[in-house]
Amino acid sequence: MTQSPWQHSRSAGIADDIDFEIKGQELQFVEIELDPGESAVAEAGAFVWKDAAIDMTTVFGDGSGDTGGGFMGKLLGAGKRLVTGESLFTTVFTHNGQGKARVAFAAPTPGAILPIKLDDLGGTLICQKDAFLAAAKGVSIGIQFQRRVMTGLFGGEGFIMQKLEGDGWVFVQMGGTVVERTLAAGEELHVDTGCLAAYTPSVTFDLVTAGGVRSVLFGGEGLFFARLTGPGKAWIQSLPFSRLAGRMLAAAGPRGQNRGEGSVLGGLGDLIGGND
Repeated sequence: MTQSPWQHSRSAGIADDIDFEIKGQELQFVEIELDPGESAVAEAGAFVWKDAAIDMTTVFGDGSGDTGGGFMGKLLGAGKRLVTGESLFTTVFTHNGQGKARVAFAAPTPGAILPIKLDDLGGTLICQKDAFLAAAKGVSIGIQFQRRVMTGLFGGEGFIMQKLEGDGWVFVQMGGTVVERTLAAGEELHVDTGCLAAYTPSVTFDLVTAGGVRSVLFGGEGLFFARLTGPGKAWIQSLPFSRLAGRMLAAAGPRGQNRGEGSVLGGLGDLIGGND
């Protein structure tokens, strides 16, 4: 029987392999099953529940182990997380009992939790700043700088993105529905800048103009598209959190407007629609 992509059982002989299952549809959480001595690391605030045999420890940085620089090395690692807008701390969950035990983590927004085995991608994944949710211990959470000025200014994620490195499982959170695209060498894909969730380092990421003046002014899609050029893989999300938050704020408005907040009828439209 073919195994669901939302669950995985460890393979014999692979030390860093873990069992997991992703549950739910729009508001998902991931259950990670640990053997004695195994650990999982998670973003602060992602914890949902755990078996009693699993101990929880808050650590400085990403919990990936000693960087070789003592305190200053740990401080540098934590500083990288701070630059990407994350907490200075992560939480490590270690199974210190017998048999198997489970711990669960939830995404904070509607969307999908995507399980990715980093060694299947060459060991590195570049993703949006708030993408990391949890991982097998040993995954390093760093930063990726956008070297092109225009890409940094208008690329949707600014100059800094997250870079996840290692060989184990990592769980990243993305908004709405997620699509994985595999690009051949030289193949181009144009994506709304906010909808680009993650890509492999072999993909070239830059910008292309959205069209003529009319399209820019009235198309509602901004000045640029993200242009991805293969080879490599990219993950596209249908509802980035910034878009969801923007629509919620627009819907709330100063007077609590609903769908007709942009109507030229203004208050008259509210009366006609029965909103006042």
